[in-house]
Amino acid sequence: MIRLHRDRTVVDLERRLFLRRSLSLGALSLLTGCDITNQHAVDAVLRAISRWNDRVGAWLFDPNRLAPTYPDSAVTRPFRYNGFYPPEQAPAIDGERWRLELAGLIEDKRPWTVRQFAALPQQTQITKQICIEGWSVIGKYTGVPLRDFLRRVGGDTSARYVGFKCADGYYGSLDMPSALHPQTQLNLVFDDQTLPRPYGYPLRIRVPTKLAFKSPKFVVALFVTNRYPSGYWEDRGYNWFSGL
Repeated sequence: MIRLHRDRTVVDLERRLFLRRSLSLGALSLLTGCDITNQHAVDAVLRAISRWNDRVGAWLFDPNRLAPTYPDSAVTRPFRYNGFYPPEQAPAIDGERWRLELAGLIEDKRPWTVRQFAALPQQTQITKQICIEGWSVIGKYTGVPLRDFLRRVGGDTSARYVGFKCADGYYGSLDMPSALHPQTQLNLVFDDQTLPRPYGYPLRIRVPTKLAFKSPKFVVALFVTNRYPSGYWEDRGYNWFSGL
């Protein structure tokens, strides 16, 4: 069936992007008069613009606003792979030996196993994953709300950031309000099956209120901090907040 109206998520995303771009015009004006042959000066201005965009994104973020959810019939099957290497190069992790290491501002730093995570109350959500490259898919994810896990291990939820390290060399981080959002999850199950290897086995983070690169896969360490932890793509020029 042909849809004659655009998806509400896309419309809302376009509205927010327009507002952010409008608010960024003041920062872009900083480039006026810059000598573009002076790479250091241009880089400094672009970093300032990126920080400005992050502040605007945080200002727009509503911790009580839920990302749209969909029926099972809307799930994208087969689900599109997303990564910075081919799926056959995804790390092969032994789930029995895997442990999630905890660090930083967390009271109980004992490592967690897959079985411990599986024993916790699980929630299922069907949400849209939007890639910065311009495509999107709808996935069915089951897991533990990150906010519940942080409270269980005594994470300092008054801190500024939650960071992640991954088995494939990837790393990422979230602002604490996004980490505590009710739809932000630690996922062990995808589409009613054990999380497949290319999609992050045994544990990935799912953040439906942000662009897809903010949902790291193959997570092996989690930490809480007040120091800005950055991220893999953010260190390569992407905006850090990257909310929808």
